[in-house]
Amino acid sequence: MLTAPQFSPAALQTVRDRIDRAARQVGREPTEICLLAVGKQQPASMLRAAYDAGQRDFGENFAQEGAAKADELADLADLRWHFIGHLQANKTREVAERFAWVHTVDRERIASRLSAQRPHHAPPLQVLLQVRLADEPAKGGIAPDAVASLATVVATLPRLRLRGLMCIPPPAPTLEAQRAPFRELRVLLERLNANGHQLDTLSMGMSDDLEAAVMEGATIVRVGTAIFGARPRD
Repeated sequence: MLTAPQFSPAALQTVRDRIDRAARQVGREPTEICLLAVGKQQPASMLRAAYDAGQRDFGENFAQEGAAKADELADLADLRWHFIGHLQANKTREVAERFAWVHTVDRERIASRLSAQRPHHAPPLQVLLQVRLADEPAKGGIAPDAVASLATVVATLPRLRLRGLMCIPPPAPTLEAQRAPFRELRVLLERLNANGHQLDTLSMGMSDDLEAAVMEGATIVRVGTAIFGARPRD
């Protein structure tokens, strides 16, 4: 008989400590960085336990799974849901209605549907453009040279607020190698701001490379395994 997974507050604190050390190493304030706990395939009870330990921002990769957890945890009024998975056109309504943030916008069609389907009683949906920094066709995201044109379109959509950029680089063996793509994303955001945008968010870094991301300016790090352990289906 399988034992139900148990949440460890110590694991959450360890991740917070890693963020703190990395931020201070480069002269940043740790409070500038949002820890996003990724609950993919974890039961809602695990997320509730993390909430009880002070966690407020949670990321989900699948619209239906995230919506079901949002229903189960609806009594937690200040919990914030972030959608961080590949978004299909037939799932945009669910995401537009149930999430506060979307990190993975990479097509004008998806952005337009999210804007049209965002409820008017809700605040604007906070969105990030996913950028594919390496030649990995299987991954979502747009090429760096296409970001500026998509950003211009998304910034005009009435029910969205464009906040910044997101990436998922391939694994790298050293800290400096990990930092390189994150630095590229930061420079890309700075270039957009120099051309008139007012972006303030870099969603980058996960369990194995969050230090490199923080050192290069991450404002959101997305951490699942280091907080919750291996997913139940892994």
